[in-house]
Amino acid sequence: MDEVFRALADPSRRRLLDLLNARNGQTLRELCGELDMSRQAVTKHLAVLESAGLVATVRRGRNKLHYLNAAPINDIAERWIGRYDRDRVRALGDLKRSLEDGPMDKPSFVYTTYIRTTPERLWQALIDPEFTRRYWGGTALRSDWRAGSPVLWQMRPGEEFRDLGQVVLESDPYRRLSYTWHHFQPEHAEMFGWTREEFAEYAAEPRSKVTFELEPAGEAVRLTVIHDGFEPGSMMLQAVSQGWPALLSSLKTLLETGEPLPAEV
Repeated sequence: MDEVFRALADPSRRRLLDLLNARNGQTLRELCGELDMSRQAVTKHLAVLESAGLVATVRRGRNKLHYLNAAPINDIAERWIGRYDRDRVRALGDLKRSLEDGPMDKPSFVYTTYIRTTPERLWQALIDPEFTRRYWGGTALRSDWRAGSPVLWQMRPGEEFRDLGQVVLESDPYRRLSYTWHHFQPEHAEMFGWTREEFAEYAAEPRSKVTFELEPAGEAVRLTVIHDGFEPGSMMLQAVSQGWPALLSSLKTLLETGEPLPAEV
């Protein structure tokens, strides 16, 4: 947390975060074009922000794209604000969602968090049905987790596992897991009160994919979640941008304390 405060203390670094908030997924060249400083100086500032966890990077071919990561903002809220004023925590949560849902010309969701656990235990939490049930709000995921295998969903205990068309794309134990994502289902339309026409439009969106990258970081594991493959204006992007932060916070809490966050959080 000290690194986060030090990173935010510099106005140039705050400007970089503002630029990524306005348009996420920018290259170093694009960011340099918006700032009156040398490429070397921008690189150093980005390194500080990345070290503090405020910026996450993703390789796309030869390009290295930079994304605003709002997880440390939530940590600051819980540590320094939550104990004094719960209403401000909720307001900061709204700000975090706003940052993650900002306009992007490369529609993607990128989120990085550090979890005090081992790569082996985090991997188990991503693939074990009984583990996923605890922080997915009762939903269990089942697969043999080999490339090409289906990922089945059980929405509630006792129900049949359902094939929603999700397929494992890559499975490198303790390092990287990737699979295609489902389309909207009829229960989503009922939950959100969509009309038949709205549901048909949202359900026709191209299938997206989610990738989990695990990297050891001292006594913790750096988990980066990349959910991409969206079209501009995607309703699914809006949904996952709000859903993933809460789910990953619950996963982090479960691994570090033995209990997930309450369902209403």
